[in-house]
Amino acid sequence: MGKRKILAVDDEPNILLSLEFILEEEGYDVYTARDGDEALEVAASARPDLILLDVAMPRKDGYEVCRRLRESPGMKDVKVVMLTAKGQPLEKKKGVEVGADLYVTKPFGAAELLEKIRTVLGP
Repeated sequence: MGKRKILAVDDEPNILLSLEFILEEEGYDVYTARDGDEALEVAASARPDLILLDVAMPRKDGYEVCRRLRESPGMKDVKVVMLTAKGQPLEKKKGVEVGADLYVTKPFGAAELLEKIRTVLGP
């Protein structure tokens, strides 16, 4: 089947570097984007299996990106895990409403994040 592809999207360079390192160590092909517009472009070309999507970003926030992915015929099946510092129930509800598969609150540990990724991607 080949390596699973993950697109990590965050406007914070240090978080993006950490995610890239953790995911590559785990054997995933990793793509990155720093804002919502770039996320949509990279998702369209890379066709990732899963997108780790920060909520608070410039240009288009994570909710808008997720909503657009869900409206795109070729991207409906891509798994989306929202990453955010906002852990309030209302924020999580909004994430689910736009089509996120899972919601992870920052800060998170590498082991916790990898476990959630495996849960969402399945075998």
